[in-house]
Parts: sequence; C-alpha cells; structure tokens
Amino acid sequence: MIIRTGHVAIKSFNGEVVEEEGNSVPHHEVYLHHWLVARYHQPINSTSIEDIVLVKNAGVCQVTSLPQYFGLGSETRKTATYIPDPFRVEIGNPVEIPAGYEEKWMINLHAIDTRGVEEWGGCTECRCDLYNVTTDDDGQPLPPGCKGGFQCCTDNTQGRLKNGYKRYNRTVYLNYTVELNVTYNCQIEYDIDRCNTTQKHYSGCIDVKKTSFPMIKGGYVIYGVAHQHAGGLGSTLYGQDRRVICTSLPKYGTGKQVGNEKGYIVGMTTCYPQPGSVKIMDGETLTPVSDYSNSKLHTGLMGFFYFLLAERL
Repeated sequence: MIIRTGHVAIKSFNGEVVEEEGNSVPHHEVYLHHWLVARYHQPINSTSIEDIVLVKNAGVCQVTSLPQYFGLGSETRKTATYIPDPFRVEIGNPVEIPAGYEEKWMINLHAIDTRGVEEWGGCTECRCDLYNVTTDDDGQPLPPGCKGGFQCCTDNTQGRLKNGYKRYNRTVYLNYTVELNVTYNCQIEYDIDRCNTTQKHYSGCIDVKKTSFPMIKGGYVIYGVAHQHAGGLGSTLYGQDRRVICTSLPKYGTGKQVGNEKGYIVGMTTCYPQPGSVKIMDGETLTPVSDYSNSKLHTGLMGFFYFLLAERL
C-alpha cells in the first residue's frame, strides 16, 4: 500500500475500526488488538511479497519484533500521535531508495470479532482454550504450556460463543488519518490526484498541503497573501502556538469580462493587521497550509504564502 509518493514527512498517524458508512465500531463488537505501520522498498512493477526489503526503525528488537514506525491498539481513539515541531518522520527521500525500487508502506492489522463471545477478556487476550486451537498458523503443534497469544488467534479463528448466539457476516474497515508535512526544500509546484469515492466520503475531496519552517529573523506582520491556482480553496499561515497569522481566500470569477473570468481565481483576500498586533518571534516555526479541491486531477499547482515583516514599528 502506497500512502503517498514523493519526499514528505509524517506528523501523525492514527486509525480506528469503522463500518462501511464510516460509523465507529465499539470494542465490544470488534476489538482492535493492534495496527502497525511498516515501511519497505520493493522493485518497481513487482507485486511479490518475496521481493520486499523492510526498512526498519532505529529502535530495539529490530530482527523480528518491532520494525514499525507507527502503531497502537484499542487505545487509538483517545491517544495523541502528533509529533511536536520541528520534528517529523521523513519518508520518500530519493537518496535513501535503492535504484530500481520504490518506497511503500503496509499496515498489519489484528481485529477480533467480540460479538457474543463467552469471555471477552480472554478472547481479546487470545487465550488458547477459548479459540479451541492446537496448532499454529503453519499447522505446527503449539509449544508445550502455550496458554495464549498470537499463535492461538490467527487469521480466520473465532473465540468461543455463548450458548445459542449466532453471528452474521459483517464488513469493517480500518479508517486511518495521516497528517503530512511537505518536506521543506523550496518546492515550486506539485500535483494532486483526483480523490476516490472513499476519500470523498471522509474528507469531501479536499487536498491539504502544509510545511513548516523556522523564521531566522522575526518581526511585525504588516501584510500577507497566498497564491493559488484554479481549484484553490484558500490558505492559512499559522504560528508556532497554532495561532492564525493570516488567512487568504480565493475570489472566483463569474462572468466573461476582464477581471471576472468565470472559473478562474481573480483575486485573493489579504491581511493587513493593525501594526504591532501580530508578531513573529526570532526562530519561530511557521506553518502555511494550502487547501485545494481534488475532485479532479490537478497538476503544476502552487501554494505560496507571501508576507511582509517590519523589524520595528
């Protein structure tokens, strides 16, 4: 699964189990044991799992156990995963990708159907006696003394149900949210693909790009405006404390006359704060956010934010 192509950075990654309509599913119906996000390289045009090269993190237990970059479990809905500024997890750096390969990401998901189980606590802990399992996923006998764990609740196994309880088939999904920063390298333009129906259902077909950078020299904001192409929905410049420094929105034409050409951005709102009311500190990290409609393919887009600072009043 490719999350995103290009040289970008992840600021947060979270997920939860939902129904097809997007409604959250409670743990007493589906227990999210864990979800793990791993990074790997694969030869271009290859679909074989045998060809992948896992790109592990720099932590402990890397041989077989903990190579993932993000991952939680049942606590996922109320656990913050945001990486504080100015830090982030860099991905897609072409310098790190071997020639002939591309970077991809995968999700390892373990969800347990807990509807009508005899003992939900033991079921979620994969107790062997509740799953009536004597062999592992490879068909080999369980090790002596094995009481529970992954070996006892592998794919397609089910926990023991209460007498008389009958299950019906149900489809659920992992709905995950990723917050990205466009890696700050003075990129001039970018493309966005048309959103699919799933994206439209959850995000309304809005593509959000952001980046963060430190201001070496601060000052008082005296003017601000964004630059976008057709399809732009506006841009906001945020300060390090998440305060809004300036929001600039597009004005679209509605006719044929010069300055009012239908479908084109013919103007952008500007910011002229009261002198002295908005100050950017030396070294402060700023974050411009640019929103575009991605109801169709867009290429060569720009998302500039132009602002002027006065060193002193």
